[in-house]
Amino acid sequence: MDEQSISKPIQKTHPLLLISVIIAFGLATLLTAYFTFIATRDFVSTWQITDLGGINIPQNTPQVSASGVITDTTSPLQSVGPTPQPWDGASRVTLLIMGLDYRDWAAGEGPPRTDTMILLTIDPLSKTAGMVNIPRDLWVAIPGFNYGKINTAYQLGEAYKLPGGGPELAMKTVEKLMGIPINFYAQIDFNAFVKFIDEIGGIKLDIKEPIKVDLLGDNTQKKLKPGVQVLNGQIALAYARARYTENGDFDRARRQQEVVMAIRNQMLRFDNLPRMIAKAPILYQEFSKGIRTNLSLDQVIRLAWFAKDIPEENIKQAIIGSDQVTFFKSPDGLDALKPMPDQIRIIRDQLFADTSTQSPLASLASVDQMKAEGAKVRILNGSASPGLAASTMDYLKGQGVNVVDTGNADSLYNVSEIYDYTGKPYTLKFLIDLMGLNPNRIFSRYDPTKDVDIVIIVGTDWANKAPSP
Repeated sequence: MDEQSISKPIQKTHPLLLISVIIAFGLATLLTAYFTFIATRDFVSTWQITDLGGINIPQNTPQVSASGVITDTTSPLQSVGPTPQPWDGASRVTLLIMGLDYRDWAAGEGPPRTDTMILLTIDPLSKTAGMVNIPRDLWVAIPGFNYGKINTAYQLGEAYKLPGGGPELAMKTVEKLMGIPINFYAQIDFNAFVKFIDEIGGIKLDIKEPIKVDLLGDNTQKKLKPGVQVLNGQIALAYARARYTENGDFDRARRQQEVVMAIRNQMLRFDNLPRMIAKAPILYQEFSKGIRTNLSLDQVIRLAWFAKDIPEENIKQAIIGSDQVTFFKSPDGLDALKPMPDQIRIIRDQLFADTSTQSPLASLASVDQMKAEGAKVRILNGSASPGLAASTMDYLKGQGVNVVDTGNADSLYNVSEIYDYTGKPYTLKFLIDLMGLNPNRIFSRYDPTKDVDIVIIVGTDWANKAPSP
């Protein structure tokens, strides 16, 4: 489907390109400050909070109108988008942060694409966190829509009114790409971002080289000089949005993460939290209008307490960049990025793997790593050579691979393919090295309901070089 062919009207909600900042280190603090404030008041049991744009809010909490007048409401708010899985407050949490394309919003011709995707993880037990930027031009499988740029997943989910809408389809698409489950999503208005930066007194950044940034709203361009300086909200947003540098979107992803850490550092200053508690009702009213998420209020507050205690050295940062993609033309002539699954899985394991199991495996030999994962493997014959799947099973079992069954593929394959359903990087690497398969023919299809972890379709290329039985 052509990216410009969708014409469903949308709500005019401004995009935010660096929305992970407020959710990760800011919004949660604001919410915590708000409830600290109202906890000292006697009328907590009679008020209601205003609509947080998707967050579930408990009843009997205060609502402050735009004019500052306190009013009552009787109905609880509902989540927007996919229904989240229950969180026990201790397990690792993964959150997909999305910013919508400003050009799509300005055109007003249909559901927007995403302009930014950031995958964030927090592990409360180990007090670690990680974030990875996903480029918008990545060419991936979109469930129900074949292949396309990853930035169209949200657009398609909204246009076709799928269950859970754009957020649900975007989450499923990223799950397939990364091979990990995603618990929650969040979108935040860029106006909320600008106001938030200004409220905390700006952010301090060390600009490495001269850069021109475009300020939204008035088409003003500003040139930032190298050196340590404090940026206000509008300039910080423009700095995070800037694309026209040597490495384009890859540079922008790195700048966004610089801003994330700068906000964290500013938020942890001793004088910020007391000041924000004092102004909590007004701040909450201002920022709540620009948020859409399926996180409950309780979950946001619990994440806040975890996030504030994570030391900077325990926050890992990465981008899917030039080392993880190749540039190519899509079938419909678009400039796109083809993912390199093995390289992306390395990033995934560094940021999202369970540290309690990752370190011991990393020290083992490759065959022992493969055996420790215990992946269930199915082999399908995609060649014209009878019995190839059975002979390959015997060969792989002899190498210690847990092959559970065989069968025939639905068509002929000139090149062998591997499908990964649950994320078994060590087994995949072992199979690729052992069989001499093409790493570009690995496809992540995250589906924990499958009865196997990995499916190998052996094609003509393997038939020509498979060891003799």
